[in-house]
This record gives sequence, structure tokens and C-alpha cells, in this order.
Amino acid sequence: MSNGSRLTLPNLITLARIAVCPVLFMLALASGAGVRFGAFILFLAAALSDVWDGYLARKHGWITDMGKLLDPLADKLLVVATLVPLYIVSRRPGELNDVPFWGELPLWVLLIIFGRELFITLFRQWAQRRGVVIAAGKSGKNKALFQSLFIGALLFWYPLLATAEARGWTVHGAWTVWASIHGGFIAATLLIALVLTVYSMIDYLWSYRSLVGVRD
Repeated sequence: MSNGSRLTLPNLITLARIAVCPVLFMLALASGAGVRFGAFILFLAAALSDVWDGYLARKHGWITDMGKLLDPLADKLLVVATLVPLYIVSRRPGELNDVPFWGELPLWVLLIIFGRELFITLFRQWAQRRGVVIAAGKSGKNKALFQSLFIGALLFWYPLLATAEARGWTVHGAWTVWASIHGGFIAATLLIALVLTVYSMIDYLWSYRSLVGVRD
């Protein structure tokens, strides 16, 4: 049951997630390993809070119109607050700033991810004016999951790699194995996230094709 604009605990958690986005943006841009580990921990807490507030809202019936507005906004701001600084960091000189298997994070990656979000947001608003509410679908949720996995893995990779270099871990075989697994995970989750980003947009458009007069 919707409770209008009532300020519930899930809404407070969502507002807190929005509030930490500028802090996360600055931490992700930092160069110190300790600060970067802090960025990873803060991102992890923010991502888990998204799961927590959704659970609380469903369990206690604290689903509000405010929450329906704030939750997707918080999710988008969290992606912006992490992907943009990661893009900037990946273009700094030095191999330590490269994205594993990708090198510099390509601009087209951001254009696909942010372009899709902007398009779907506008499409939802257009559909709502026609009396159709477009809820988050499974493909969109999978897209968000793999985006978060990529962001979290890369936020952890940078300080871990810097620490390994500083302490001489990179000469050991165990590090080589870990770097291959971790780096491969980063590269794979980004690729899957991009595929799902495009697929989810097509899926939304096909599911609501009647709105634009497309027939089978």
C-alpha cells in the first residue's frame, strides 16, 4: 500500500545514499590507496543500502510515492558519482590507472550507459503522460547488478594494485593469479553490463511497443 509522501525509514536510507554521492565522487578521484579503499567501502555500503531499503519497504508496507521517485534517482546518481571519476582516473598517466584488459575507459562506454538512462527516463515520463507506468523490469535490474559489480570491482582494484606495487606483492605468483582473476572479472562484468544496457533498452521498447504504434 502506498503511503503518499510520508518520510519512512527506507526513504531516509535512500536520502542518505543520495547525500554520500558527492563524497564518493571525491574519494574515487583521490590517489591515495587508503582513501580509495574508503571509496570502495562507501560504494559497497551504498549499494547494500539499496537492497536493504527495498526489503524494508516491501516487508513493512512502507512503499511511498516519495520512495518511487527517490530510489531510481539515487541509483542513477550513484552510477554517475562513480563512473565519471573512474573514467577520469583511467585516463591519468601510468599503467596503475588502466582498467584491466580495457586500458583507458572508452568514452563510448559512458555514452552508452548514460545515454540509455536518459532515454529510458524520458520514455517513462512520456509513457506516464499517457497513463502507462513503466516499472523496472528484470533486464533493467540485471543491467544495474552488473554495472554495480563492475564499479565495485574496479574501485577495489585501484587501491589493491597500488598496495601490491608498494609492498612488492606483484613479484609473487599468487598475485599474478589473483590479478588475472580480478582483472578478468572487471573486464567481463563491464562487457556484460554494456550488453545488458543495450538489451534492456530494446526490451523496454519492445514490451511497450504499443505506445509508439508498433504492431506484431
